[in-house]
Amino acid sequence: MKKLLKISLTLAITVILVTGIIMPEIIMGTPASPAVGNWYQQWMPNLNGRQIVDITFLDSLTGYAISNRLTISDTSLILKTTDSGDNWFINYAQTGYIFKRIQFLNQNTGFVGGTGLIKTTNGGLNWNTINPSVFIEDLSFKSKDTGWYVYGESFTGGVFFTSDGGANWVQQYSAGSQNPEKIYMYNARIGFISDNSGSSSIRKTTNGGLNWNLNVSGQWYFDITFADSLTGWYSAASNIYKTTNGGNNWVLQNVPTGPDLLNLGINKLALINKDTVWAAGNAVFYPNSQVRAILLRTTNGGVNWQYQVPDTAINNFVYYFIQFADKNHGWAYTTLRGIHTATGGDPVWLTGINQISSQIPKEYKLFQNYPNPFNPETSIKYNVKSETSNVKLLIYDILGKQIEVLVDQKQNAGTYEVDFNGNGYASGVYFYKLIINSGKEVFTETKKMLMIK
Repeated sequence: MKKLLKISLTLAITVILVTGIIMPEIIMGTPASPAVGNWYQQWMPNLNGRQIVDITFLDSLTGYAISNRLTISDTSLILKTTDSGDNWFINYAQTGYIFKRIQFLNQNTGFVGGTGLIKTTNGGLNWNTINPSVFIEDLSFKSKDTGWYVYGESFTGGVFFTSDGGANWVQQYSAGSQNPEKIYMYNARIGFISDNSGSSSIRKTTNGGLNWNLNVSGQWYFDITFADSLTGWYSAASNIYKTTNGGNNWVLQNVPTGPDLLNLGINKLALINKDTVWAAGNAVFYPNSQVRAILLRTTNGGVNWQYQVPDTAINNFVYYFIQFADKNHGWAYTTLRGIHTATGGDPVWLTGINQISSQIPKEYKLFQNYPNPFNPETSIKYNVKSETSNVKLLIYDILGKQIEVLVDQKQNAGTYEVDFNGNGYASGVYFYKLIINSGKEVFTETKKMLMIK
């Protein structure tokens, strides 16, 4: 059987015994850590070595997560929160089952797939086995009756369809060693599947899975989401692609890059609307050998992507899951802990930074942007002469209002270059300001630039 790419983290945990169905009052999550910025740390309960494999939120308060099992005789868990993730309790446990995916259609109806399919119709008060014989790697239900699942095994896998809520399934597609491991249905007609075989591909259906036509060759997606039948995004490795014609063409997005950014893969996408999309994955190198997870976001449909380092008391290495209930309430999680915002995240956003020289400059310096005038992109170069300085590079409009934060981090001595993209802003005069604080001295310089569209 083909294996999905997984990143294992070593987690320090205290061992407790978990058997049978565990009532909520027995194991509760560690209370959330106080907020440092607009994100704050949240914790899962002690899972006895298990890890979270999928997570979903129904609104700003209610969420569910599922864990893996450690051995054949071990117990897989469904966890639930009713207070925005500040506390999680074990909602259901089933011995001998593997849980892979969880999906809710509404507050009451939800499905969990893996080695079998289980379902709730009362918000997790009861979970019932609908079909114990199916093997599910990914699933997508569009109603309480209509759904699809995929299984990547060469001989018994493929795409399967149900019209009776999962009790019976019909195979719609099989490709042997190229059977899909991921499925996303935008509606009952349009959907995408992907496989991670030696000849990876993305396929599309426009007739509810009766036919799956090749859409992208030589690539598979980590995650995919659509705002409507035409506009969508998918992530592959550390890249994000966008379509505006239903997937007939996919355009590579300009996500932040640079020597300080670590490409770990864009694991999940969170769609708010056609303009605003969040992404989880990748990380940034920090001084003192730190690596901290980042989140990416676009607010103009993917024309520009920026990233932020969530300001939490505890540093996370990488986020595997991200979801927003609305523009303000969002979550990003590793396999055992996460962060939550109720205000739309931190206000500071960064772009990719290139260190073009590590030679120690003789002076601090802010160079004139090039090209200037520009339309709509330009590059800004600057020198940092002191080791481990706090550096900020800010953009202001003609009225003196700060509109962008290009750099806000500690940097070693060297020469750096960062790009500014003026898409979304009008033609006119703008100012960029460099502030460097070495602890011994503060350097600041401002220059003017002109955008002509």
